[in-house]
Amino acid sequence: MTVLLMNPNSCRETTQTMCRIAGGVLGDVPSGWTADAGPLLLTSPEALDAAAACVATVRVPADAQAVIVAAFGDPGAGALQRRIPVPVIGIGAAAARACGRAGARFAVATTTPALRGRIDSLMAAGRGGYLGCFLAEGDPVELMASEDTLDRGLLAAVERAALAGAERVIIGGGPLGAAAERLSQVSPVRLVNPLRAAAEEVLGHLAAAQTAHMA
Repeated sequence: MTVLLMNPNSCRETTQTMCRIAGGVLGDVPSGWTADAGPLLLTSPEALDAAAACVATVRVPADAQAVIVAAFGDPGAGALQRRIPVPVIGIGAAAARACGRAGARFAVATTTPALRGRIDSLMAAGRGGYLGCFLAEGDPVELMASEDTLDRGLLAAVERAALAGAERVIIGGGPLGAAAERLSQVSPVRLVNPLRAAAEEVLGHLAAAQTAHMA
């Protein structure tokens, strides 16, 4: 199995962490791609749009069987899908679909207030009842600098979402994937790690393709 995980920000360490998380679902660690330039964290619509332009033009290896776009706004995923024949899975839409399939009332806990509008639009594609975006308090970059501070902020956001009626809460961001793993044991509701949701969709696509090939 050859899967490409694309990190539209420029932090290679984050790419490695996200690949490990996705690999736990896939069974094999995907190949990682990291943007050559740009911010270490996508925190604004402008940064998301710039990342989309970059992702849309990347040359995907010929042996790739699927692509995961590992930024929560799914920048460039649609444009890239129109260029290549293999599945392109954005982690944000995959997480929303996972909640929708479960018929769950769900929310997002994240760190980027400037992206709330983009997140709300993307989550509306889920078939379940989307309750909104709940934010960790503090500057996004400063939150990412400390695991303890990040975890406390996200857990507080998850708790507010649970009080609002959420049955599942998506931890909204590829770089937040490790925090989603850490918080899964202490959250008052089920957490959805979008990296895992995307990897599960990849497995579904590949299984369907194999079945069709054997038919």
